[in-house]
Amino acid sequence: MKRLLPTLLLSLSATLAFAEAPYSRTIFSDDFSGNGFGPRWGHYKSGSVIKDGVLVGITPEGSDHSAVDSVKFDPERDLEVAVKFRFVSDKAKSFNVWFDDKDYKESHAGHICNVSVSPANVTVGDAKTGNFRNDIYEKKKAVPPTITDEDKKMLATKNKSFPVKVSLQDWHTLVAQTKGDEITVSIDGKVVGSFKSEGMAHDHKTLVSLTTNQVDVNYDDFSIKGAAK
Repeated sequence: MKRLLPTLLLSLSATLAFAEAPYSRTIFSDDFSGNGFGPRWGHYKSGSVIKDGVLVGITPEGSDHSAVDSVKFDPERDLEVAVKFRFVSDKAKSFNVWFDDKDYKESHAGHICNVSVSPANVTVGDAKTGNFRNDIYEKKKAVPPTITDEDKKMLATKNKSFPVKVSLQDWHTLVAQTKGDEITVSIDGKVVGSFKSEGMAHDHKTLVSLTTNQVDVNYDDFSIKGAAK
């Protein structure tokens, strides 16, 4: 029994470590300590820069789309995205963490799901079967919009908002975890809320992006982790 005890303790320790760290595979990380963006970063209509060890999110003045700074990777289902963020001033409206699949053609831009953070709210959305589903997106963009009351009723089930109070100028840490059809969000170690919707279970997520809505959002210590295998 004495000989078995160390083995049992080691096995128990490994089991507990697995249970406590389900997102154990680092897919990508960046602390922005280098000179500019690394080669894995992609950009869309972005004026963002690396300055003084942080990513400064900037949507160019007059742009018709918020700045997108993204990272691609091999297909994953369950992911954890963590990032430190700071709303520098009240010009900072919000930012989004997007989970996309650029191989998926049934939603606009391959959007699957997202987490949007403002100083007052966190909103979790199922884009795949909601606002960015191709037919819904086209109805909303039509002139005039052709979205129906039935569509609006359906869309109300595809997003959920949670009130928060995020202080300006201070650094905070966001963690968003997808697990099956659910996303759970925490800020500064405290769970804000979780939301389930079928589109989130998409098993071929290939891109995560930070979308800065206007300006004055800073980011640091960004990481993407995959679920333990």
